[in-house]
Parts: sequence; C-alpha cells; structure tokens
Amino acid sequence: MNFLAHGWLARGGTDDFLYGNLIADGVKGADLDAWGTEIARGIRHHRRVDAYVDAHPVVRDARARAPSPQRRYAGIALDLLWDHFLARHLEVGERDALVGRCYRVLDGRVAPRRLEAMMPALIRQDWLRGYADFSFTCRAVAGVGRRIDGPNQLARLVPWMERDYGHLAREFESLWNDLEAELGVAP
Repeated sequence: MNFLAHGWLARGGTDDFLYGNLIADGVKGADLDAWGTEIARGIRHHRRVDAYVDAHPVVRDARARAPSPQRRYAGIALDLLWDHFLARHLEVGERDALVGRCYRVLDGRVAPRRLEAMMPALIRQDWLRGYADFSFTCRAVAGVGRRIDGPNQLARLVPWMERDYGHLAREFESLWNDLEAELGVAP
C-alpha cells in the first residue's frame, strides 16, 4: 500500500497519527522516541499494514506472476497499483476529503530527510487524486524506478500491469477486504 491506502486506514486517528502513517517509509529504525507518541504510533501502524500486505497470499501470487527479471521490484509497483485501485474504489467525496486532510497534515510539517524533496511534489502535483488514473499510476511507477540505481526495472513492469490489470483488480478487492477486516480504521 502507498500513501492513499495508509491515509485511509489511519483516517480515524489524530493528525499526528495520520502524519506518522504517511511518513513512515522515510523513517528508519526501531527507535521512534524522537517522533512523539502519536506519530510513533502511526509509524508502527504503517509498518503493521505493510507487513500484513507483504505476507498476504494475494500479494505473493501477484508478485510470482510478475516477469522474473523484475520480480524483486514488483512489490513497489503493486503498492502504487493498490493505491490506484483504492482511488477508484472510494466514493469521490470521501476520497477528496481524505486527500485534503492528508495534504493539510503533510504541508504543515517538515518531512523526514528521505521524503523532504518528494512531499512538496506529492501535494503540488496532486498525486493522491492522480492515482485514480491508471496512466498516472504507471508514470508514477516508472518515476520511482528512475530513483533506483541501474536500469529502470519498475518501468519494465508497466506492460505486465497493463496485461494483468483485470486480475490485479480482483486481487485488490480480496486484499482490501481482508486488510480492512484485519486492521480496520485505526483510532
């Protein structure tokens, strides 16, 4: 899952809790004392969601279907694709309310160093709404791949995502139902 899904699953909590969920990928290590109680709780929640998703049979099956040369990168592409499916799954009003809150929470704070250059672009270019468009999501996947050393293996996964779109969409529904039942809306 990526920003939109983590935001959705954290929407029932405080702004600090939501912020922790949104920045968790930029925070390394187990020592979260510097972040404050609610932000640290949000970071831990994000990590529980990621662990649950990564271990889910649907995700393992999808990764196994990815082309073998790029298979090790498939999890990154799938995280963005899950946000695409979620953006299309949510009612526009509830999605827009969540996106507005996420942007407000992110815009008012300094992001971890690993994310500080990305956060202004995420807000300015409206990534969270953009995920509803599959071509935007494919460009985002390729864009992440440009930040990884070597050939852009993520861009090479886009044709697979296009071919397997229907199957992946059905898998998302199963994954999302299980994820909401397991972790629900965090308070």
